[in-house]
Amino acid sequence: MNTTATDLLLIQKDSTWDQIDWIVPLSKAIEGLTAEQAAWVPPSGGLSIWQMVNHMYYYNHRLLNRLEGTTPSQPPADSNVSTFGDSGNPQDNEGWNQLMQDLNTVAAGLREKIASIQPSELESSYMDTETKWGHELARWVLHDAYHAGQIVLLRRQQGSWNIVF
Repeated sequence: MNTTATDLLLIQKDSTWDQIDWIVPLSKAIEGLTAEQAAWVPPSGGLSIWQMVNHMYYYNHRLLNRLEGTTPSQPPADSNVSTFGDSGNPQDNEGWNQLMQDLNTVAAGLREKIASIQPSELESSYMDTETKWGHELARWVLHDAYHAGQIVLLRRQQGSWNIVF
């Protein structure tokens, strides 16, 4: 059996979302976080975990909409920086839990859509650009892996990382 480009994207998607292999997947990086931990900003400044998850959710949701051929329900962001939003409310466990549920829903939808992509579709133009869908999806997987690593580092800084693989 040949491994297709779609198969490779699924392997990468699974490895960056929930399969523990060479890197910490995003679902494990955020597992067990409270709103207080997610809203924490390092004393030296920077982003909170909540902000990173907002950012990933924004882009993942838009990507899912595009894969489904639908118009994104969220308006375009003013800038990449605006996709991070504010640092989050440490007392808003309901809001944090809703964001986690939404992120899980989008992750499942993305996996399902990627699994249904024919390899030939990966050669089609992404949003009327010269970029191919396969290239865009490969970059997207790296984007999520990058931010998952940042989340692990933030959790180590705040002392909430106790997961051993």
